[in-house]
Amino acid sequence: MLDAIAAAFDRQDYQTAAQLVAQLLAQSPQNPWAQFYAGRLQEVSGKLDTAADTYRQLLRATTNQKLAGYLRQGIQRIEAKQRDRRQQAIAQATAEPNNNAPGFLVLEAVTGDDRATVVQNFARVMKLDAYTVRMLLPNRGWRLYRAGVTGELQVYGQELRQAGIPTFWASQPEIEAIQLFRVNSFQAASPKATVVCQNVQDQVGFLSFDWSEVTQRVEGMLPIFEQVLDVGYRNRLERKAETQDYAHFCDLHLPGRRCILRLHDSSYQFDEGVTANAQVAIAPTDRTTIRTNWNQLMALLKRQTPNAETWSQFTPFGETAADFSRPLLRLKPHIYLSRREDSYWDSAFHLYSSLIFLRGAKR
Repeated sequence: MLDAIAAAFDRQDYQTAAQLVAQLLAQSPQNPWAQFYAGRLQEVSGKLDTAADTYRQLLRATTNQKLAGYLRQGIQRIEAKQRDRRQQAIAQATAEPNNNAPGFLVLEAVTGDDRATVVQNFARVMKLDAYTVRMLLPNRGWRLYRAGVTGELQVYGQELRQAGIPTFWASQPEIEAIQLFRVNSFQAASPKATVVCQNVQDQVGFLSFDWSEVTQRVEGMLPIFEQVLDVGYRNRLERKAETQDYAHFCDLHLPGRRCILRLHDSSYQFDEGVTANAQVAIAPTDRTTIRTNWNQLMALLKRQTPNAETWSQFTPFGETAADFSRPLLRLKPHIYLSRREDSYWDSAFHLYSSLIFLRGAKR
């Protein structure tokens, strides 16, 4: 029967092959050759992932060198087909004008009992070992996974989603299309909010909105670096950058207006508007008072936006963004901190907030 099955495959008579394989499996379900030919049927019917899993399981169990050779050839054929299929999909996606722009792809957190299955699926799709995948796949927050041409990211993202891995991607033009306003102060908080704010051209104006328009709140801390002297090799003094403080930020998302309102603890005018609790301006160096006032402002925002989704896992996302400093620095962060040189942390927060905005808007 094995000779008859092989002959049917040689002449591409898959209907006869399927009938013979079914008969052989009914007679001897544990026969590795019968299972191999069942995998061949999966392969020729286009079920490449299933066939590859069948081949790999048999390869781990078999001691027959001839069968092992056929299994390796099958795995190589499938991987070649999958590469060709992916390249064709990328070529088709990048042929669209909107998909030629740079973009970013993130992995969302996976926890619980599903994590083991997701790790296996991720390893299969991206051709990685399970250990590497476990290190890559976040169990809290998001991880910046890839930066590149949006069309290519779209293909990878769709493959990962089909395998059960939660991902999200967006192009840089989509991010730049979001209006951003830096809030100087709240002039009114009830029943509607009114803020004094600046746009990206530094034009100052007023913006009024209903609190129900705020669907998401994104909070994050950006490190402030200072040059310090440290004792290095052979007791030589060396200058290096160390984190001396953190700047607190909070973004309010108003998707109906396609805009983000950004608050920053050191630029917010606490001595103005409804949150004022002092009659004199706060000194820029008075970090204790600024922190107290900032906490009060955050408590006000939480009271007024009880139904808004809060995102506060920026720090682990920022840590994963270190490998993407070059593409990140091409993204204007609209964050103005006193720094000796640009930091990818600023762009990472803007990216984090913008991706969350776009994800919520698309949903």
